[in-house]
Parts: sequence; structure tokens; C-alpha cells
Amino acid sequence: MIDILSAFGLSAATGLNAYLPLLVVGLLARFTPLITLGAPWDALENGWVLALLAALLVLEETAGRVPAVAVILERIRTLARPVAGAILFAAASHAISGLSPVLAMVCGILVAGGVQAARASARRVPGAGKVSVGAAPGVPATAAAGAAALLAVLLPVPMAVLVLALLGLQAWRAIRERRGRA
Repeated sequence: MIDILSAFGLSAATGLNAYLPLLVVGLLARFTPLITLGAPWDALENGWVLALLAALLVLEETAGRVPAVAVILERIRTLARPVAGAILFAAASHAISGLSPVLAMVCGILVAGGVQAARASARRVPGAGKVSVGAAPGVPATAAAGAAALLAVLLPVPMAVLVLALLGLQAWRAIRERRGRA
């Protein structure tokens, strides 16, 4: 069963790609005993939901290569990533008694939003290109999101350490940037 560390890792993966981590969790929950989702999160296992997530992922990967469409998709993704993070954090932490679903969703929004912000700030660094934060150079964000989602389920402790390091790096960079402006 997924625990709080997996919840952090899964919501962090959505900061890179909104649809792939949801698809990974839905497929793992439907076809393996690795994940058990409680209601209402078990809707991720539904065939129609899985097909929709797969279609959104394909649309994002193909249409995102057209510059005019990429701008529109990025605005949609900016909203979709934290929402997906909230869903996965709440779904993953559902098994933890005493954790409010609202608190879980807020945590998911913050973690996914933090990773998304770290990724966006890395793109502003000269020479960073379109490399996802925490991924090896040249690794697309989609591949990093898929790997992160699998790591969050299979190896939640190392993934949680990676997420905390990434968010700490983002905070450190923000503080350093503010001090540089002052």
C-alpha cells in the first residue's frame, strides 16, 4: 500500500507532467497489487479514465510540439499539475488514518507546485534548456515524471529524499535570488 512518502513522490512527479503519474498510478492500481486505492480515488482505475489520461498524454506530447499550441497547453498544464498533485497525494495518503483529505490535497498542491516552480526557474537559467530539474541532462520531463512515479511507488524513501532535496534547492535559490536583488 502507498504511504506518505509515496504521496510526496507521486505529487512531485505531477510537477513535471500532470497526466503520466496519474496514468501510472491508475494502471498499477488496476493491474497489480502494488497500489490499492480507496473511494473516490479508485476512479483512477476505471478504463475510461485510463483512456482519457492516455489521450491527454499523447495530446500533450504531440500537440505540444506546435509553438502556438504549446503556449496554450503550458497554461493548461500550469493549472493541471497542482491539481493532479492534489489528487495523487490524497489518493496515496488515504490509507493514513487521521490525515484530513483537505490537508492532503493542500500538501499535494504545494509539492507539485514547488516542483513545477523549480522546473520553470531552471528553464530561466542560461544553458538549462528544457531539462527537468532533478533529471539527467537531456532527459525529457515526461520520462522523468514516469520514472519518478514508479520510484515513488517502488522505492518511496529515496524518492522522498529526492523531493525534499529538490524543494530545498528551490527554496535556497529563491532566497539567494532575493538577496542578489536587495
